[in-house]
Amino acid sequence: MKSLIHLFLVSLKLGLTSFGGPVAHLGYFHTEYVKRLKWMSEKEYIELVSLSQFLPGPASSQVGIGIGVRRAGILGGLTSFLGFTMPSVIILIVFQSLLTGTSQLDGLITGLKLVAVAIVLHAIISMAKNFTTEWQTILIAALAVILTLTIHTPFIQIAVILLGALLGFILLNPKKETKQTKVTHYVTKNTGIISLTLFGALFVLTPILARLSENIYVQMMDAFYRAGSLVFGGGHVVLPLLEAELVPTYLDEATFLAGYGATQAVPGPLFTFASFIGAEIAGIPGGLFATFTIFLPAFLLIIGMLPFWQEVMKNEKLGTAVAGINAAVVGILVSTWMTPIVTTSVIGWIEAAIAVVLFIMIAMLKLPPWTVVVVGALLGVVVEAVF
Repeated sequence: MKSLIHLFLVSLKLGLTSFGGPVAHLGYFHTEYVKRLKWMSEKEYIELVSLSQFLPGPASSQVGIGIGVRRAGILGGLTSFLGFTMPSVIILIVFQSLLTGTSQLDGLITGLKLVAVAIVLHAIISMAKNFTTEWQTILIAALAVILTLTIHTPFIQIAVILLGALLGFILLNPKKETKQTKVTHYVTKNTGIISLTLFGALFVLTPILARLSENIYVQMMDAFYRAGSLVFGGGHVVLPLLEAELVPTYLDEATFLAGYGATQAVPGPLFTFASFIGAEIAGIPGGLFATFTIFLPAFLLIIGMLPFWQEVMKNEKLGTAVAGINAAVVGILVSTWMTPIVTTSVIGWIEAAIAVVLFIMIAMLKLPPWTVVVVGALLGVVVEAVF
């Protein structure tokens, strides 16, 4: 019990202080878990990070879950997840209630939408540098942009991700690993099989249940579980998946983008954007349910893959499919940035100028994301008051 309490307090501290997105989170984790507490070696940490990058879902959260599993089993993974995620969940649910409780926040919403313009563009540039470095991956990304801009269906993102995997497998050459490292098995293979089976069963069954039932929680389960299962390349990619599923059926575009902008200002994982959306749809219970649902695939996948990671990575060709998926994700994010983010946020030269200022702050001046959110919100309020 003492180890679980200690694990919770350490992860809670990280959840309260880890600003800056997934890459920054991994840096915080390394400092705390490897350097200060010495709970794992450098090699073990790198192996866990590699596994989390390979799987869909929030990479930093999956690393935190994996560290918790290593420390105290599956219960430890859950404890670590709760500590790291809880602060941002509470903040965003409170923000949603404040947004609903007043009609005097038009300027704030405008500012947060412009924050989304700047931050998503910065994420696109960063991801493109990593994932579209060859003509084949550039081609995959370009096709993803064209398809998602021209075909309007909630399932187009899924189709594009699958197409990216196929094209990557066909067009890309596998990269040979110079050495294989031994991966420590934190859970048994039977537990891993059960976890992966449950992941697959829910992925297949939730759309069927959503077709058969009009219950709002069944509909939310379908949307959030699928989004959590298909996000490659970082938390920013959850934006187009959720936008396609939930806007405008359950919330309007302005509120959606305002919540996404607010998510940049809080510590912890970007996936807690689901907490805001869930609360907008069904109050506090909806916020908690959406959070549980969108993170559930990440938990099942990391538990399921830990015993099999080394065997999977021996298949060099599999890496080309993942590279194709990453390139497709860049294309999906580009099209989402173009529409609806820019088209609904930048309606004049003033908004364009604010978006440029915010982009310079985060991309060139390297200021923390929370400062960009604060400045964007204040500028939005000022513009609304003056103009």
